[in-house]
Amino acid sequence: MSRGTNVNAETTAKLAPLVLIVSGPSGSGKSTLVQKILELPGTMPSVSCTTRPRRSTEATGKCYDFVTEAEFDAMVTRGDFLEYARVFGKHSYGTPKKWLEESRKSGLDLVLEIDVQGAAQVKEKLPESVAIFILPPSREELERRLRGRGQDADEEIARRLAKARDEIAVFGKYYDFCVVNENVDRAGREAQSIVTALRCSSARRRPQVEQLLASFGGKD
Repeated sequence: MSRGTNVNAETTAKLAPLVLIVSGPSGSGKSTLVQKILELPGTMPSVSCTTRPRRSTEATGKCYDFVTEAEFDAMVTRGDFLEYARVFGKHSYGTPKKWLEESRKSGLDLVLEIDVQGAAQVKEKLPESVAIFILPPSREELERRLRGRGQDADEEIARRLAKARDEIAVFGKYYDFCVVNENVDRAGREAQSIVTALRCSSARRRPQVEQLLASFGGKD
């Protein structure tokens, strides 16, 4: 049989979509950069569940699915979450597994906006996932952004800055890429470029290469 007709299952198999983790300290601008990534064709977001109260500007199912503590605990018991955590000892957040299943079914790359604790859980379960850390340009700029929101008291801002330090200190343990968000347009282009480069990696393009080689035919 010629090589042109001997295309094995590995060659023809469709690669699983990318799982992209995006994390960064509160105020780093990660949500904005996640939206930049989602502008790329072939991507889809996950929607986290949270027990925190819904803000007046938020719609259920767009940024978060807002659930009660009892509902969240029931999901944990059923094993519904890819990752979950209690943030600042107050409210719970979790990423339902259904989004991973939907990503694989639709063939779209999945974008997870989660914290470092969640990223560690996903990396353990899905070592092939790719994690991007969004870094603020300086501590001073991070504090300025947090205060500019006008949402938090001084005590809460201090707690967020302390958490930011802890997250930055360990980012090298879990993250494959780092984007410094000093200029949002440039940072957005960098985040998109990371995804494009991943899609063009030799490992992910190998099935296409093998199919192309097979189309040339060969000796028996």
